[in-house]
Amino acid sequence: MAEVTEQILNAYNILLSKIPPIAQTFIQLFLLVLLVFGYAWFIWKLYRFIAHKNILGLNLNKYNKSEHPFFAKLFAGLLYFVEYILILPFLIFFWFVIFAIFLILITEGIEVSAILIIATIIVAAIRMTSYYSEDLSKDLAKMLPFTLLAVAITKPGFFNFTQIITHLQKVPSVFGQIITYLSFIIFLEIILRALDFTISLFGLEETIIPEETETANQN
Repeated sequence: MAEVTEQILNAYNILLSKIPPIAQTFIQLFLLVLLVFGYAWFIWKLYRFIAHKNILGLNLNKYNKSEHPFFAKLFAGLLYFVEYILILPFLIFFWFVIFAIFLILITEGIEVSAILIIATIIVAAIRMTSYYSEDLSKDLAKMLPFTLLAVAITKPGFFNFTQIITHLQKVPSVFGQIITYLSFIIFLEIILRALDFTISLFGLEETIIPEETETANQN
């Protein structure tokens, strides 16, 4: 990993040294614009899914054809396990890793371990909020990442290619932390899912008035 990143850094520096200054500026500006676009596109796609309480929406239970009550419940529980305990963690892992990589690209002067903590807190907070209000979760999923982007752009060291390569070299050394933080998010998801099931079982749900409806009533 270290050798590969070192070769990439050397190739980048050699490329810049062989082209005119104006071309260097154009390349750097293009990379910055591409980074901001990619980050914004990812967040736009991410918040539309991760802010939903039921992310998957697969409804695997429709494949439950058993007519026997006991086996129907047993099979339903198995499908629920497959949908939310096996499939969902892979999606969360994908979102978490991609988001952490983007934070590595846009942040300056922050250690990789701290970046992982920031990514964990944001993803976990979005998931927790989605069980209370999906509208609030969507706002949170957009506001926090875009705020980080706005802060990063204003810093002089924004998109320091050398620093990015250095951060990427440290990723394998913090792989254990990645597993720990991912396990925390999955554990939190399981707890929230269990609490949501218990609350719905006893009919204790709090009615959340959609923002559009509330605004219309005020008018």
